[in-house]
Amino acid sequence: MEFPKEIVLKKANAACKGNLMETLDIEFVEATEDCIVAKMPVTPKVYQPDGVLHGGATLALAETVGSFAAHVYLDTDSYFIRGIDISAQHVKSVKQGFIYASAECIHKGRTTQVFSVRVTNEKEELVTLCKLTTITLPK
Repeated sequence: MEFPKEIVLKKANAACKGNLMETLDIEFVEATEDCIVAKMPVTPKVYQPDGVLHGGATLALAETVGSFAAHVYLDTDSYFIRGIDISAQHVKSVKQGFIYASAECIHKGRTTQVFSVRVTNEKEELVTLCKLTTITLPK
């Protein structure tokens, strides 16, 4: 069975309406069996006071992508999925353009899941490397 890329992207982008993801202009742009990708514009509304991308905005993008990956790859009919831990190493600043977050599952357990989220700039240079842990809770 072919991966339903268009359905996943439509569902992901619909989930971005009326919440923080819409505020940050996050848009899902790619989905495969192994990876989900979203982009976010770097504009003054996500700057630190000194005019570069705020790490908190970067983490909001990373957690959004990782959490949505958990929703795609896990049974959400029976479980809620929540982020319980996120860590990041910011290695490059960004002043303009877009950043892209790509989430891949590195552990898919019944209770906890771990995602690696790489955030890159338009030149595909690493900006931030994140690790996100999610938990499944019975509905």
